[in-house]
Amino acid sequence: MIQLRDYQKDIVNKGLDIINRYRFLYLAMEVRTGKTLTSLGIADRMKDVENVLFLTKKKAISSIVKDHEMMCPNSISLFVINYESIHKAPDIKWDMVICDEAHGMGAFPKPSGRTKKVKEVINKSNPYVILLSGTPTPESYSQMYHQVYFIPTNPFTSYRSFYKFAHEYVNVVQKKINGLYINDYSRGKQSILDMMSPFTISFTQKDAGFVVDTKENILEVDILESTHNIITKLKKDLVVEGKDEVILADTAVKLMMKVHQLCSGTIKFESGNSMVLDLTKAVFIQEYFKDKKIGIFYKFKEELNAIKEVFGKDICQDLECFNTTDKNIALQIVSGREGISLKEADCLVYYNIDFSATSYWQSRDRMTTKDRLKNNIYWIFSRGGIEHEIYKAVIKKKDYTLKHFKRDFVHLLHDRAADSK
Repeated sequence: MIQLRDYQKDIVNKGLDIINRYRFLYLAMEVRTGKTLTSLGIADRMKDVENVLFLTKKKAISSIVKDHEMMCPNSISLFVINYESIHKAPDIKWDMVICDEAHGMGAFPKPSGRTKKVKEVINKSNPYVILLSGTPTPESYSQMYHQVYFIPTNPFTSYRSFYKFAHEYVNVVQKKINGLYINDYSRGKQSILDMMSPFTISFTQKDAGFVVDTKENILEVDILESTHNIITKLKKDLVVEGKDEVILADTAVKLMMKVHQLCSGTIKFESGNSMVLDLTKAVFIQEYFKDKKIGIFYKFKEELNAIKEVFGKDICQDLECFNTTDKNIALQIVSGREGISLKEADCLVYYNIDFSATSYWQSRDRMTTKDRLKNNIYWIFSRGGIEHEIYKAVIKKKDYTLKHFKRDFVHLLHDRAADSK
């Protein structure tokens, strides 16, 4: 049977005071500090809570169910489901709804489809609500509004829409995009967090006594000359025509995406088809980490096909399989960056890197536990590739954007011009 750590017991007690007063609570606990167990501990202690709906990511369902079974199997009736399948949840009155990775509901200025579905559940049952996230507002304080707007007791109930909320809590500026001026609502004010403070318990890894030393290593590989040639031609002509397929980069966004794909040996054609062109990275990873149990993060779906082709039966995508066998695991960065633990891995290996700073900071912490003293992370970059530039941005907590790419691309053009003289 799982026992809560002392700090988790303390958070449970504080959380009970808040949720009994306001009917909702935001647990802003950093990754690996035990948000799931703490929220279940709160539900277990509430006498008027029996039916609990736990919303999460699909990959996290099995571990949450196991945690519940080992902690409080008979105290509450728990139903765990992924956000995309909310419509399949039993049609009953929920006493409590727990929303895992709540920042995923933070889209603005319009609410996301996920948020609207959760709102329907809340409106129907009027349950207690616990929101969970290690990064409540990873990109903008403005992300808080739609995470809580469906909760009757949230501090922004007097603002019937995001736009009215933004009038007071956001420094709205105008940006020129494609010749048109649009409102930028990303500059939310600190007062948003101040208003949420009575409903929030924040807790860091440092608070929990984590002393893990995370070491990042960049390993460079030489991709095939043929791949380099395609990248060079695409940058010059913005199109590469093959016998049956075409690689078209007629906009800056498409050029950025195509170069990003090619640097890791894959490509998506204009037709919508995609394929692996270069297995260099997969072969390198297999050889370099042959004596290690590793978690591999990839970005594009064809990268998974490259990994499968090289690793064969030694790779899996299921967390249960990874935890109970000697197989390595391959996870897509965005879907694998939250809600799961890769503590059984000797190290994490990145086949590619995502443009998102959130993906960087969340995914690199998947191995962390309170008892683990060292994490080893390896980035596999193509020599001279775009991955290096993306890395420089995300480690500074900045997303890699088209603006960055245009700057780097101009730099590349200048280098090539100098080489040709």
